[in-house]
Amino acid sequence: MRKSEVIAFYGHPTKVAEALNISRQAVLQWPDPIPEGAAYKLQVITAGRLRVNPSDYPPKSRAG
Repeated sequence: MRKSEVIAFYGHPTKVAEALNISRQAVLQWPDPIPEGAAYKLQVITAGRLRVNPSDYPPKSRAG
């Protein structure tokens, strides 16, 4: 999920922060794509209007 997509959906980084109960600064510091946990939470709280693209989050390799 892209940061620009989330901000466009909510209209302002402050609104994104309020929806996730985090600081506006945290939203502004997100990489692109946004953190995976936040993406899935947004998918749930927007009832799927924002959707996670699994290809944005490839599996992490295991050291071992």
